[in-house]
Amino acid sequence: MSADHGSGGAPAHAPEITVVGSLNMDVRLTVDRIPRSGETISATGLKRSPGGKGANQAVAAARLGRRVAMVGAVGDDDAGREITARLVAEGLDVTSVASSEQPTGTAVILWEQPESTIVIEAGANGDVDESFVDSRDSAVRAVTDAQVVLCQCETPLGSLAAVTRLATGTTILNPAPAVPVPAEIRDRFDVLVPNRFELATLAGAGEAPASLADVVAMVRGLAFPGDVVVTLGADGSVVVPRDGLPTPVPAVRVDAIDTTAAGDSFCAALADGLLRGEDLVGAARWAARVAAVTTTRDGAIESLPLAHEVPAPRPEDSAPEQ
Repeated sequence: MSADHGSGGAPAHAPEITVVGSLNMDVRLTVDRIPRSGETISATGLKRSPGGKGANQAVAAARLGRRVAMVGAVGDDDAGREITARLVAEGLDVTSVASSEQPTGTAVILWEQPESTIVIEAGANGDVDESFVDSRDSAVRAVTDAQVVLCQCETPLGSLAAVTRLATGTTILNPAPAVPVPAEIRDRFDVLVPNRFELATLAGAGEAPASLADVVAMVRGLAFPGDVVVTLGADGSVVVPRDGLPTPVPAVRVDAIDTTAAGDSFCAALADGLLRGEDLVGAARWAARVAAVTTTRDGAIESLPLAHEVPAPRPEDSAPEQ
């Protein structure tokens, strides 16, 4: 592992949000359908752009007006330099983005509009473990000083353990992609934001919950001591607080063309809403609006909206459908 990327892109003040997570180069192939095992099909388009759940969430938060620091790693290669330059251009603090001897992480996306099937090769993201966070003064400061720290599961789980030990602000875990997260790590976060499939993986269940009641029951079965927001795609989300009744939050109805970064923008907007003083339900409603705009645009980082591009709430966006 080489040194961090100096002070380029570092803001003058402590970050409001720090994202500890993945940095990938996305290679997206547009397909009419997903090929069967052993089958070769022709793609109808190719697009290459910076991505990764960590980068997506960090840029999404920055575009909503937040001071954001990124903790992660890229390869000493053209892809890594392109990603780092993009983060700097978006106004992120990249002091804790390290250059690795491993190649930059890669995500191959088969885009079957509007859904995507994704295969990830971790590359340099595999370096972002517990010692990576603990041993870098810049990373320790970024995590300790932030009001909110966002994490995902495209880096080793040790990085999550380090975050929960160091963070002084609110910690949010988006357990994506779906991997089993030990309870001793998971339960030290303040907020969990899984989708229904990730929730099933956390619960050790064979199938994702189908109904809203099943979702809530599975959340309660986790005995998670914090708050949970389960995203349900076109069905919106449900806020399951540590104390109190679950609250469904409807999706904002739009003509979606690409859902690639919708979950990432939801997580970033949830953090932004909490920083604005919203309660968890209010933050989830804001996040639903941001995610909806994201789905109306092509790409990952390219699809993330600025705050002023998110329409005002409509009456149907503030109450669950009957």
